Amino acid sequence: MLEALRARYERDAPHAPFITSFTNIVFGDGSPAARLMFIGEAPGEQEDLSGLPFVGRAGQLLERMINAMGLRREDVYIANVLKVRPPNNATPTIEETRASAPYLYEQIDIVAPEAIVTLGLPASRTILATEESMGRLRGLWSVFRAPSGFEVPVMPTYHPAYLLRAYTTENRAKVWSDLLKVVEKLGMPLPKRAAGD
Repeated sequence: MLEALRARYERDAPHAPFITSFTNIVFGDGSPAARLMFIGEAPGEQEDLSGLPFVGRAGQLLERMINAMGLRREDVYIANVLKVRPPNNATPTIEETRASAPYLYEQIDIVAPEAIVTLGLPASRTILATEESMGRLRGLWSVFRAPSGFEVPVMPTYHPAYLLRAYTTENRAKVWSDLLKVVEKLGMPLPKRAAGD
């Protein structure tokens, strides 16, 4: 089903009016039956070259975070709001987001995760249809309601790229606290070490 959705995305090319220069479509990666889904905003340079989400420095940090939760990258599903890299890694515009969001919503429907972690403000605002700040969103459970009626709890947290820029003990503790809430929600054993250690 994900393959059919990707094929439809490639035919429809919702990015075409906005983004024309890119190497690869970065559709998603991981288990199509994942209990946990991570959603970022858009591919970066390394993602554009490889065709896989979160493979650069931020992706390496995300993988450490996933491992610290007691999971492997192949256990989860990772996607972005935009499926192609915006020029100069720009933050997705409202128009770009609106064009690509329906495909992301269908991805969520198909994977049917038990929880979603949104990474950063653009992804959090897209999934939760809100204009709230990251400070107000992170660390608190919300709910995503797909057009199909499917509902899934959402935990917004900081994007790994933000953590790399502001790699403070305080920020790491906040993200780890968010991830522990997800571990608890999924009924998994609580890990003993902190993300990024």
